[in-house]
Amino acid sequence: MIYHMIAFGLGFCLDLLLGDPYWLPHPIRVIGNFIGILEKRMNKKECSEKYLVRAGIGMVALVLLTVLMVTALLLILAYRIHPVAGVILEMIMTYQILATKCLKVESMKVYNCLKENDLIAARHAVSMIVGRDTGRLDETGVAKAAIETVAENTSDGVIAPMLYTALGGPVLGFFYKAVNTMDSMVGYKNERYLHFGRAAAKFDDICNYIPSRISAYLMIAGTHFLGKEYDGKHAYYIYKRDRYHHASPNSAQTEAVCAGALSIQLAGDAWYFGKLVKKPFIGDALRPVEYEDIRRANRLLYATAFLCEGICLLVMGLLFFI
Repeated sequence: MIYHMIAFGLGFCLDLLLGDPYWLPHPIRVIGNFIGILEKRMNKKECSEKYLVRAGIGMVALVLLTVLMVTALLLILAYRIHPVAGVILEMIMTYQILATKCLKVESMKVYNCLKENDLIAARHAVSMIVGRDTGRLDETGVAKAAIETVAENTSDGVIAPMLYTALGGPVLGFFYKAVNTMDSMVGYKNERYLHFGRAAAKFDDICNYIPSRISAYLMIAGTHFLGKEYDGKHAYYIYKRDRYHHASPNSAQTEAVCAGALSIQLAGDAWYFGKLVKKPFIGDALRPVEYEDIRRANRLLYATAFLCEGICLLVMGLLFFI
């Protein structure tokens, strides 16, 4: 437990310091490439719906078993060599599982473009972090897209993987990241992935059900550490009212908190793969959305991440001493 605590804490610090430099090989890219290879071989248009659903289940099982086995084997070998080697490897793995700084860096690229009144560059920057079509977005639409991504990925990219890693080390942490990566790659309700990606999308919903709700309450708590720009009471009110205003049972949980905390309105209709998708609004338009809200959303992200990290270490410490 003490080795796990040290690696867990240092991994979080490394994420805050380094983020995800493009030059550094990342295991999530390897997992993504593996998913891409399997998808091309198993997702065949000419096959029946039943086959595609089964093939999707098979892909999920194969990816998760591979990730579990490889991660567990590497950690076992490292700890057998020496506890210090085990801690170092676990620390690096924990760092690679979390995405706090990466989320901030990528969203702040959008912020900087909007600040410089470069809408074309802002659309390109936000297209790197969202799944929707960005060519039609105006300045407000681009800002909203970036804010929604920060809010949603506070759970998916930071709190959920942190909770899984705290619970089961990098083995469970990478298990979650593999689930999330599969959903982001094939979990779409379009012609290509409707049947094949169903298992990945449903399993992602299951794995995120509890973490997304924990993330929401941690985010509400985080508003109380950030000053007058954030309204904790309104965040809780909008969370209770709008947390299911999304096709996913989990995505609107933290989006609702963020919208309420910043007193803005998020979501609404959006274009995906050339088709307009009708979506309900989240939050109340008490004031217009502005690009500074991207920076505010990132502050809320960091407050939530620090709260979760502190609580996880406290719980692990109590278990160790008990």
